[in-house]
Amino acid sequence: MKVEEGKYSLAELVDWFRNRVLIVNPEYQRGGGLWPPAAKSYFIDTILRDFPFPKVYFHEYVDKSTRKPRREIVDGQQRLSTIVEFVDGKFALGRNAREYEGKRFEDLPEEIHEVFWSYTVSVDVIRNADRSEILQMFRRMNAFTLPLNEAEKRHSEFFGEFKDWVNETLDRIGAVLIDWKVLTSRQIVRMADAEFISDLALAVEEGIVSTSPAKLRSLYKRNDTGFENLQHVDERIMGAFQATLEHLSAIQDTYATKPHVFHSLLCALIHNRFGLPGAEATTGITPSGEYFADAGRAVESIRRLAAAHEEKDVGEFSEYVRAASEGGNRGPQRAIRVKWLCRALLGEFAQ
Repeated sequence: MKVEEGKYSLAELVDWFRNRVLIVNPEYQRGGGLWPPAAKSYFIDTILRDFPFPKVYFHEYVDKSTRKPRREIVDGQQRLSTIVEFVDGKFALGRNAREYEGKRFEDLPEEIHEVFWSYTVSVDVIRNADRSEILQMFRRMNAFTLPLNEAEKRHSEFFGEFKDWVNETLDRIGAVLIDWKVLTSRQIVRMADAEFISDLALAVEEGIVSTSPAKLRSLYKRNDTGFENLQHVDERIMGAFQATLEHLSAIQDTYATKPHVFHSLLCALIHNRFGLPGAEATTGITPSGEYFADAGRAVESIRRLAAAHEEKDVGEFSEYVRAASEGGNRGPQRAIRVKWLCRALLGEFAQ
C-alpha cells in the first residue's frame, strides 16, 4: 500500500465527480445521516473565507474495463457532495454565512466564484491497496484519535443559531481568552473557549447556577432552531468583555484570570450593570447600573482578592478564597465569588 499527498482545486474535484472519475463507495462511508442545511452552509462559508478543512482520502485504482484510473472517496463524501450540491444550486446559504446569507452559488459575485474554484483541498491518495488494507489503515489512525469531549460533541451535534452565535462571539473576543492566559492553546483546540462562552450565556439566561454537560446541551438544543434572546445575551456578554478590555487590563497575570474566577468576574460585571436572574437574592448585591464605580479602585480591589486566593490567605477574604479554591462550576461557590467580585468592582477593598 502506498499513500501520497496531493492538492487539488475544487474545479478539478467537481469535474472529476461529474464525470465519474471520482465516485462514492458506500462501503466506506460512515453512518449518521446527512448534514442539515445549517451544517452545509457553515461548511461552504469555511471555503468562501479560505479556511482549511480536514483532508479527504481517495482510493485510486485502474478500472479493468476501461483501463482508466478511477478514484473512489474513502473519507470525505459529505464534504464533496455538499460542494457539488452548492455548485448545482440545490441550497442557499444560511445566517451563519453572514453577508452571503440567502445566496446560492450563481448569486455570488464573480470574484467569489474565482476564490471558490481555486480553493485547494488536501487529499491523501491511497494506491496499491485492497479494501481490508484501507480499513485497517483507518482503524490504526482512529486508535490515536482522542475521543470527543462534551464541548466537541455539542458542536458536532448542533448546527443552529446558538452554535453560530458562539462561533461569532469567539471570532470577536476569543483572542482575549488566550492573550490573557485564561485558557491555553491546547484547551482552545479542544473547544474550552466555546464551553466558556456557552457557560456565560447560561448565566445570563438562568442566573448563577451549577453547570453540567446536560445543562449546556439543553441550552444548545432549545436555541438551535431560533435563538430568541440573542440580542439580550450578546449585549451583556460583549459589554462585560469590552469593559474588561478597556478598564481592567491590570488584572492580567493574577489569579483573577483563572478560568473559573474570570467567568465569575464577567458574571459580576453583568450583574452590576444589568442584573442576573435571581442573583440579587443569592448574593445580596443590588445592580447599580454600572459595571464598576471607579476603574482604578476596582482593579486594586480585584488584585487584592487575587493575591489572597494565590496565597491561600484565610484572613479578611477567607470566604472568597475558599470559594475560589473549590467547586469551580458549582452554583454555591460561584455565587460567593460573584458576590465578592461585585463588591471589588465597586472598589470596596481598595486601600
